[in-house]
Amino acid sequence: MVEMKVFGLFDTSEIRVEDPGLKRVINLDAKLMLKSHGRIKWDPTRAKVNVVERLINLLQVPGSRGKKHKIITGRITGKQAQCTKIVIDTFKIIEEKTKENPLKVLVKAIENGAPRDTVIAVEYGGARYPQAVDVSPRRRLNLVLRYIVNGSYDKAFNKKATIVEALAKELMLAAEGSSESYVVSKRNDTEKQADAAR
Repeated sequence: MVEMKVFGLFDTSEIRVEDPGLKRVINLDAKLMLKSHGRIKWDPTRAKVNVVERLINLLQVPGSRGKKHKIITGRITGKQAQCTKIVIDTFKIIEEKTKENPLKVLVKAIENGAPRDTVIAVEYGGARYPQAVDVSPRRRLNLVLRYIVNGSYDKAFNKKATIVEALAKELMLAAEGSSESYVVSKRNDTEKQADAAR
């Protein structure tokens, strides 16, 4: 029996999620082609969607920052095949440089970059106060994937580095827990604000 691998290249069998909060929401089911065509979009937790497919889907909306599109490249918007190729090339670079399974590096980057606390605004007596709250596992994964894509686009847009190189560098730095990583620095800023609001 031949074991299924992601894209026929990357093995998921030995990868373990160490973070107990994220275990339930990070899906690493091995599939040859990560393209659900929205068939499992009804899943409210999105826990059935493979985490690599979610990364590919986020890459399709370049430079999105909430309601403002700070950077609009226009080159790959909605092009699934092109984004899939970007992710495969990124994983090959990571495998070459770290000599590790790139999916293991991705999971480590997600664990290191997912914020545990955040700040919300609470209105009391006509005034708004910041209040620190814990972040749900599902939102932690949503935020970290968005930060990975945003950080990569910042490092690649109008720069010498390509998006493949920028994404590979971002994932490797985040997996090491380096403060040079956009993801890790964003998480640290969020958690500092939450500590100040306690």
